[in-house]
Amino acid sequence: MQLSLVIPAYNEAESLPELIAWIRRVCDAHFSQYEIWVIDDGSQDETWTVLEKLKAEHPYHLRALRFARNYGKSAALYVGFQRAQGHVIITLDADLQDSPDEIPALYDMIVHQGYDLVSGWKKHRRDPLSKRLPSRLFNQVVRLVTGIPLHDFNSGIKAYKAHAAKAIELYGEMHRYIPYLVKSAGFTRIGEKIVTHYPRKYGYSKFGWERFIYGFLDLLTVSFLVRFGKRPMHLFGSLGLLAFLVGLTTVGWLIYDKLHQLALYGTVRREVYQQPLFYLGLASVILGVQLFLAGFLGELFLRQNPHKHTYTLLAEL
Repeated sequence: MQLSLVIPAYNEAESLPELIAWIRRVCDAHFSQYEIWVIDDGSQDETWTVLEKLKAEHPYHLRALRFARNYGKSAALYVGFQRAQGHVIITLDADLQDSPDEIPALYDMIVHQGYDLVSGWKKHRRDPLSKRLPSRLFNQVVRLVTGIPLHDFNSGIKAYKAHAAKAIELYGEMHRYIPYLVKSAGFTRIGEKIVTHYPRKYGYSKFGWERFIYGFLDLLTVSFLVRFGKRPMHLFGSLGLLAFLVGLTTVGWLIYDKLHQLALYGTVRREVYQQPLFYLGLASVILGVQLFLAGFLGELFLRQNPHKHTYTLLAEL
């Protein structure tokens, strides 16, 4: 199979017929083998009914899955990646803002230019200023944290080598950081292509302002998981050992100071337990032990409970 298209859809009944017809026109002209996976992410409108009709019209190319509830875009992409059979996987949003005309060029960059991932850059974005400005700030922060020089991390239109897409695990809101996850999985050839972006034709955006707050929180989560997700003892153990040594040194110095005063003067200005520094040192020792135990328990948990995510399917076409 040359190409798989993975399209998450949530309440996109109006746009899907036009989108599928557009994709068919482009792919029929350039590819002999391709498949289209549409993941209905628990839609509340007629999305699944529309997909059933489209399946009857395009029985050989269209595939569809229906989630029992709304799990989110990351879950839809993850399941779509696992089902896809193509050597190249391209993702599109279902709202007609991403152009299927970009598919051949993205495919060429993966197959002939050797990229593992190509991310679309909506340089001329057709969204209101209230979405563009926070998005620009978000991308600047992610570039700084990840070291990947992309302009649009959260772009819905991306192309992947199949091995790269299937190597990453997505859940929660991890789709915002797919380039970082792909790079961390060992696929380092990451490119970017300026793509056409259209204004929304039907419905309304499913994302509100809160996604930017969640996005920054998820960035902290992803950074931690990439660096220490498989070895929590390296983080918690190191911090615990440092805190324990600082606390032990503090308490040890206070005891030494008391003995030194007794040797010189036969008395002490204040008992050890009367000094605030003693309690800070004691708290540091306790904190160090707790952090070390957290790392140890994390290692045990990883070995006894492999990280798996399951999603309930209602139907498949």
